[in-house]
Amino acid sequence: MSNDLQTRYQEALDYLYRYVDFSLSHQDDLSIEDFTLESMSSLVKALGNPDQAYPTIHVAGTKGKGSVCALCANALQAQGYKVGMYTSPHLKNFEERIQVDGVSITPGELVALVDEVKPYVEAIPNLTTFHITTALAFWYFARKNVDIAVIEVGLGGRLDSTNVITPIVSVITALYLEHTHILGDTIEEIAAEKAGIIKPDVPVVVAPQVDSAREVIHQIALKNRAQLTQLGVDYHYRQGDSTLDGQTFSVWNNGDLHKELYIGLLGPHQVDNAAVAYVTLQIVRDLGFEIGEEAIAVGFARTEWPGRFEILRREPPVVVDCAHTPGAMTKLQETLSEYFPERPIWLVFGVSDDKDVEGMLLELKLGVRKVYCARSTHPRALEPAVVAEKARVLGVPVEVIESVGDALGTAMREAEDEAVVLVTGSIFVAATGRIAWFERKLWE
Repeated sequence: MSNDLQTRYQEALDYLYRYVDFSLSHQDDLSIEDFTLESMSSLVKALGNPDQAYPTIHVAGTKGKGSVCALCANALQAQGYKVGMYTSPHLKNFEERIQVDGVSITPGELVALVDEVKPYVEAIPNLTTFHITTALAFWYFARKNVDIAVIEVGLGGRLDSTNVITPIVSVITALYLEHTHILGDTIEEIAAEKAGIIKPDVPVVVAPQVDSAREVIHQIALKNRAQLTQLGVDYHYRQGDSTLDGQTFSVWNNGDLHKELYIGLLGPHQVDNAAVAYVTLQIVRDLGFEIGEEAIAVGFARTEWPGRFEILRREPPVVVDCAHTPGAMTKLQETLSEYFPERPIWLVFGVSDDKDVEGMLLELKLGVRKVYCARSTHPRALEPAVVAEKARVLGVPVEVIESVGDALGTAMREAEDEAVVLVTGSIFVAATGRIAWFERKLWE
């Protein structure tokens, strides 16, 4: 990137971040009243409703949204479609959020779009960074003439910026308690917010849920006359063989369908996500899109989703994972037990300030020998000293090291030869750990 483009690129990002960015706001300062679709609707209308130029798949949930998006997008691309994908947040570069056929928007393209959108943005009050970024993604996909786009919800669903779209299918992945200051204190309230993406007469695919959440979603689907397809009811699946290279799983319906597939993504929870993606693609096919079983198999097999139980080194293992809720930590513990049974864990841990730190750590406590408390370069990162006080609930040594990279390097030096060094607690901590690993060459 030239110096001139680098300057203009940074100016474009500075412009976007000038607006309210709820992802950077302390969650105690927010409530559901802070979110609205009115300004977003005005912006996409001013841009000519680019979201209506192509069909979309809309994915909400607590965990697994990004994996489901990536699996669906790769399968559709393997079929020969030109596929847009919008996800958030990014692991390293902002452009990762907006991709066509797996290739991110270039810095130059982003700069040009930001310059072009400014007059529209400045004419509409109460826009946020996420409003503008989402609109840029819709606009970019229209200009690239994508055949279909896969859109990940940012926060919640009902009032999320992405919810101006009318998709061909809506998807709700696994639900846990999260963002309770905004979405509600119960799983039923969270389910209602997530199910706010359900549109009249638009089919819905739902991952396995606890009964109370499933009933909320069921009632909202009924109200909207939306065909509801549920994993564990209409389709079933089970994990097959699993190695550090990937895993197989079987999926079948109550009729004559039975399919075995392979994914490179690791952990039982990724089988959940792959099953959801597979069923979503069956619905897409039922709606008239050509999508063959071979394309699904090829797309799934080549799907990568960094930062999700990503093994940076196999021996001794170094793993980064984006788990950031107690429920996600349970899944992470299950995955560790599957791939690295009975191996001690040196844990590099940091969280955002709205997280249930003790709950997360207690779900992950099996095998932890030491905790290094660090923080990512993110405004909502909780002070490592505060994390350390909460981490003492594990009854193991705790050390405060401000930098995630420094904490990772120290853990690797101090860990026993057979130990697993694990970086987790938030997507931002996992991202910072990955960057330190690759840029600082910590393996040397």
